[in-house]
Amino acid sequence: MNVKGTAFINAKSTVTEGFGKERWDAFLAKLASKDNYFNDEITPLTLLPVNKYIMFLNELIDEYFNNDEKVYWMFGMVAAKYAFSPGGPYKSYLFTKDLKQFVELGMPKIWSSYFDGGIFTEKFENNVVHLKITDLPVKHVYFEYLIMGYFKQALKIFGRKSVETCVQGFSKDDKDIYYQYELKNF
Repeated sequence: MNVKGTAFINAKSTVTEGFGKERWDAFLAKLASKDNYFNDEITPLTLLPVNKYIMFLNELIDEYFNNDEKVYWMFGMVAAKYAFSPGGPYKSYLFTKDLKQFVELGMPKIWSSYFDGGIFTEKFENNVVHLKITDLPVKHVYFEYLIMGYFKQALKIFGRKSVETCVQGFSKDDKDIYYQYELKNF
């Protein structure tokens, strides 16, 4: 499985905005000293092997966030804010205002724009959104928190409040990820 460079670029942008370019450059140099892979430029089209990306994530949250894995949720929210902004790649989803269409057609496309592995499934019924991620070769809470934070923020952008429930998750030592979002103001 590979992680598309877009995810790396999003993390870089978030960290640089919060901590400055000089600190990011120092972090990246330190990371490159541990693994030569990070000496090469990573572009949005780069396919990062998942093990390299997980190494990057572990170093990132150690360096900047005191090993708080919940920060991945915030990364997801920031990514959604950008993606649905006027200059973002998914702004067109906001034109439809059809949440069911976004859930069932948009979210799988968004998953595949970041990752080339795992199985993302979704269902919207009875005012509840069901999101599942299965068959990931690596069990890391990043996948859970990033996507579920992203979706929570997307719902907010769509003008919907929700209450999420983690039915299964890597955060609970489960083998898959399954969240339910009960929609409010529907």
